[in-house]
Amino acid sequence: MLVQRKGLLATEGNATNPTFPRKSEDAVLAIAARGVRVSVVRLPPSVHGDGDHGFVPQVIRIAREKGVSAYVADGLNRWPAVHRLEAARLYRLALEKGTEGATYHGVADESVPFRDISGVIGRRLNVPVVSESAAESVNHFGWIGHFVGIDCPASSAETQERLGWHPRHSGLIADLDNMRYFGTQKATA
Repeated sequence: MLVQRKGLLATEGNATNPTFPRKSEDAVLAIAARGVRVSVVRLPPSVHGDGDHGFVPQVIRIAREKGVSAYVADGLNRWPAVHRLEAARLYRLALEKGTEGATYHGVADESVPFRDISGVIGRRLNVPVVSESAAESVNHFGWIGHFVGIDCPASSAETQERLGWHPRHSGLIADLDNMRYFGTQKATA
């Protein structure tokens, strides 16, 4: 498990990270080269809202099972997020107004500290919030342990300007602080 905090803000214009190759983007650009009108919409690790079955429900499930809500090291690694209804609206705007071959970022929250996510989970589940070392976090979080400690702040400033997309729905922390995330239904991958 690697905790990265490079401080590099991902933008629409940044080249893709070789550590996390974006094969789907390469495929899209290859299709664009054949004259098909396409664009890329990048979504963050957390797309939240009703029906969320992604990373955050998995972190909640793990906290419930382990009896603690954990973060890695100091927990200041940052996750971007977007409400699912905002992501859907962005896809529509990209289709309606998007530029051929453009890259758009579906980011409403640029950099939510993971410690804040763990704090809400701990409070809602009434379990302690604890720091784990990078090595411990792999065992604690299982398959998502490799993602939990990554620092990946991202911006959508260019997307907002080019498409007139301005997120209005609740941010990750406000949405997470809703009991629907803590019901009895099991989170699934």
